[in-house]
Amino acid sequence: MIYLDANATEPLRPEAGQAAMAAMGLGNPSSIHAAGRAARRVLEDARESVARFFGADSKDVIFCSGATEANALAVHALGAGRVVLRGATEHDAIRAATPGAEIIPVDRNGQADLVALEASLAADQNQALVCLMAANNETGVLHDIAAAGRICAAHGALLHVDAVQAVGRDNRDWFGLGAASIAVSGHKFGAPMGAGALIVSAGRAVTPLLQGGGQEQGRRGGTPALPAIAGLAAALGAPYEGAKIAAYRDEIEAFCVGLGALVLGTGAPRLPNTSCLALPGVRADTQLIALDMGGIAVSAGSACSSGKVAASHVLEAMGAGNLAGQAIRVSLPWNVAADAVPAFCAAYEKMAARAGLEKLRLGAA
Repeated sequence: MIYLDANATEPLRPEAGQAAMAAMGLGNPSSIHAAGRAARRVLEDARESVARFFGADSKDVIFCSGATEANALAVHALGAGRVVLRGATEHDAIRAATPGAEIIPVDRNGQADLVALEASLAADQNQALVCLMAANNETGVLHDIAAAGRICAAHGALLHVDAVQAVGRDNRDWFGLGAASIAVSGHKFGAPMGAGALIVSAGRAVTPLLQGGGQEQGRRGGTPALPAIAGLAAALGAPYEGAKIAAYRDEIEAFCVGLGALVLGTGAPRLPNTSCLALPGVRADTQLIALDMGGIAVSAGSACSSGKVAASHVLEAMGAGNLAGQAIRVSLPWNVAADAVPAFCAAYEKMAARAGLEKLRLGAA
């Protein structure tokens, strides 16, 4: 199997796996005996590593189960008493956490309309929370977080950045760009599944979403997933060959365009590993099944929809029309091999040829 679904989950980094295994046999970090204290040291060392990576203070790092929880906690904690605005192409985790939010439209490339954002903030005298992802999980399109941060600061709004897909591929000083909080998920950059973090700007109060035994300084109840957290900290800052991966991506896109595919989001800056390929007239699920049978693992849109394939709300917001149900996502992993490119191209060509013959048959009928 050629695995090209890194935006669903990156392959495990060796250093992350080793750190997780080392933490596997430790005690509960909340226990006061020697075993508990040893576990606590691992937990706090991980917290320090995450804080250092993001230029934050360790007390402002809150470990949780993943980005879905981190995003929900951010909205719960920072959105209280505020008007909430979110981008039209946000992940379902933010969409579910912000019912009734005002929508920031995007252009045909999927970038947030910052003129519309500024107009909304200027028209509303209430303080606001703006939720904007750093990089889109379906298209790889990067929002202009620096400009959004300046607009939010000018209007007294807080900016929450879902940095899930960006971290490890497009690392930036998110707080320096104006973020009030950042959500991350370990398995999106090579750590084990089961741990994420919300990092907030200096000293910001966070009321818990999950009540419990007072863990995470009373801001998130529940025993921490220590092995996954240790792996998360170990995976941060691992080498990433973005230029090489982007070259592979461009080679794939050029080949598929030659077969009639369209690449969505190419007019905007993108992650180096992500392609959203639409094949007009061919359903996404048909493409996925054919490629899977050819030994290629890709996806259609988000991997968080219980295995269902439906028209993408991201592509619909971009004005893609019928293409919203005819696009697949190819996302190259950190350890992608050169032979993955010709293997994918061969399988895609076979799939496209078969789809073309089927359309001709149906047309004749």
